Amino acid sequence: MASRRLANRRALVTGASSGIGRAVALELARHGADLVLLARRKERLDDVAKQITALGRRAILVVGDVTDADARRRALEAARIDLGGLDLLINNAGVAAHGRFVEASPERIRPIMEVNFFAPVELIREALPLLREGVQPMVVNVGSILGERGSPHKSEYSASKFALHGFSQAVRPELARLGIDILVVAAGPTETEHFDVLLEGSANLPWGNPRRQPAEDVAKIIVRAIERGRRMVVTGWRARLLLLADRFFPGIVDRVMRRYG
Repeated sequence: MASRRLANRRALVTGASSGIGRAVALELARHGADLVLLARRKERLDDVAKQITALGRRAILVVGDVTDADARRRALEAARIDLGGLDLLINNAGVAAHGRFVEASPERIRPIMEVNFFAPVELIREALPLLREGVQPMVVNVGSILGERGSPHKSEYSASKFALHGFSQAVRPELARLGIDILVVAAGPTETEHFDVLLEGSANLPWGNPRRQPAEDVAKIIVRAIERGRRMVVTGWRARLLLLADRFFPGIVDRVMRRYG
């Protein structure tokens, strides 16, 4: 993958009203990009847009749910009409639920898969015509370290991120033929509203609440990876440690996980 400059690039960010999405949008604006922001909360989007405008860049707001085909269409139309095209697609929107799988209803997994997997897959499909005409186009799929190593009490979320990571790997060669890169972000624990907007369950997990990395720091890592043309980036030392431990000592990691099952 080639390195790229972000000045005057055109980006679409989903889940842009808070957390990693908000931080990535602002960081891209600091690097000179113009943005389409897609999220459900208009007041939050207005605040992000004001900050982007103050940085001298353009921010086009699209209020809607990423699982809604019409909202995705409006976001892509905004990129085409208002920005003149699309160079970066940042699939960041996500939801989660906590609790044991054996105690969960069958309905719990469906909205998680809709937001975390089906929506970004469909948005990639729908964005291909614009991305093919973009400047050094790239898709950034914001996944999770739990897309590399699943966790008890987060089975549905882990499954959705595994699906997103696997899909990204599978279509990377296909999109490369079209000149489009894919970056997968295996995000570690991050300070976001993730635990405040759970579809189900409590934010209190059996292993406690480890210190989380500020979303702004994660955004800087992601934007740097975009600039350098990376294929995958892992954020945070805890995430990197888990990945290494699972690669070289999977049995030990299994035993640790079993304590919390």
